[in-house]
Amino acid sequence: MSFMGSLNTSASGLTAQRLRMDIISENLANANTTRTADGGPYKRKIILFQEREQASPFERFFEDALNRGVNGKGVRVSRVVKSQKEGALVYDPGHPDANADGYVEQANVNPVTEMVDLISASRSYEANITAMNATKAMINKTIEMAKQTV
Repeated sequence: MSFMGSLNTSASGLTAQRLRMDIISENLANANTTRTADGGPYKRKIILFQEREQASPFERFFEDALNRGVNGKGVRVSRVVKSQKEGALVYDPGHPDANADGYVEQANVNPVTEMVDLISASRSYEANITAMNATKAMINKTIEMAKQTV
């Protein structure tokens, strides 16, 4: 893989993990939301990743020529989906969102799960920064070696 391919792969990972952290933050912020614009409790959002694809045949040809057939292209967020899991029912007959039996459906967000996911996303983000810095160091070393041979 070329230096630029390595940087692009790390950059795609940084972008994907940043969006993942944004969605996790949204989930945590809405952990106690019992009524949304859709008319129900907040539903946890989940990020789905997939391998990043090239935009055009020319770009694919160019990348294959540079990378000599290496398939590491990076990652992208394919979509954000809402969890269909039901939230817990809490008995609170005085709550404005209570049903006829006095139960309020809570958001299906578990703060502990979200914090674990946030730590995982943060570590993945850090790993991509480390990979990017290692690639930059290799580029600098290559330039330094090229200067010494001239």
